Amino acid sequence: MVAALMSLNALAIDIMLPALSEISDFYSLTRDNDQQLVIFAYIAGFGAPQLVFGPISDRFGRKGLLRICLVAYALAGIACIMTTSFATLLLMRFVQGVFASGVRVIAVSIVRDLLAGRAMARIMSLVMTVFMVVPILAPTIGAGVMLVAPWQWTFALLSIAAMLALVWIQIRLPETLRIEDRQPLSPSQTGRAYWQVLTTRITFGYMCASGVIFGALFAFVAASEQIFTDVFGQHETFALWFAGVAGALAVSNFLNSRIVEKFGMRRISHTVLLTFIALALANVVTLLTIGEHLWLFYPLFCLTFGCFGMLGANFTALAMEPQGKIAGTASAAYGFASTTFASLIGYLVAGQFNGTVAPFMMGFVVLGVASLSIIFVTERFKLFQTR
Repeated sequence: MVAALMSLNALAIDIMLPALSEISDFYSLTRDNDQQLVIFAYIAGFGAPQLVFGPISDRFGRKGLLRICLVAYALAGIACIMTTSFATLLLMRFVQGVFASGVRVIAVSIVRDLLAGRAMARIMSLVMTVFMVVPILAPTIGAGVMLVAPWQWTFALLSIAAMLALVWIQIRLPETLRIEDRQPLSPSQTGRAYWQVLTTRITFGYMCASGVIFGALFAFVAASEQIFTDVFGQHETFALWFAGVAGALAVSNFLNSRIVEKFGMRRISHTVLLTFIALALANVVTLLTIGEHLWLFYPLFCLTFGCFGMLGANFTALAMEPQGKIAGTASAAYGFASTTFASLIGYLVAGQFNGTVAPFMMGFVVLGVASLSIIFVTERFKLFQTR
């Protein structure tokens, strides 16, 4: 159920990818990179509202607020179908991102209500394994829809998915936040809760590290169609190549769920982050020395991208572990900061795409080193420690 809720976010991004070129043609966009705004408008809406949804869910519980967010998400999708203005489309995508952020905050809070530490990391990895089936299938579904209907109907699928999720939670989801654990909703109480999050060294450090490294993921998602179609000429098979990348991420998440309780979140995530940097650097070197060949770029990139699977669940669990009493607020702060940092960084990196892949991959290296540096300081200059 949690995986299905979080999948609405991935679906809202990845089902759009095959449609970006047609959206650009429909609205007569003058710059090719402007089509990326359909993705980034949604991501922009996904950030700051989490700061509101978190405290509200800590006060009133998870289920009622979740219902509101799902209905609003569906209505925004319907509005996207009806608009003939690109500006209005971007506005509705922003609104859709706003309420998707509420779904995300509540989903993570539900897990933290019930679990903590390595157990939470294991469950989050399983959630993300199921969650990653969506990026594998979504571009193919989007392309299939466009074979028989206009691109607007990709938004209809988003609304239908939200309504199905609403029915499911109404039948199957109990309220996970006990009455005695609910927090007062006041400016002073909310301020103290966010101050606790910001002044908890581990929470703040991994929040920042996550925002930096996942900027690389957002950059790839936004520029993926241009990379595979413009650079490598894979117009007809783009969805399949993208599915392979997402598949590597799903395998990584599943592997993490099997080993995290044995080896620990820190040892795994620190090792994988170093591996990410090494693989990205190897791809840069091969691109510059041998050339841009899909058969060489793709395997290395899948391995690099797969690292996100072991970073996301572990970084989230590490950041959330000290924040049990204010899980909603902590989830909101973590989601806002990491998503906002990642979207801004991703927009900057993707916006610099110039038709070649090596500089793009160099951005992965830089972001990996920056994230590792943040963790190094956060952990007081000691990596790979188990606690």
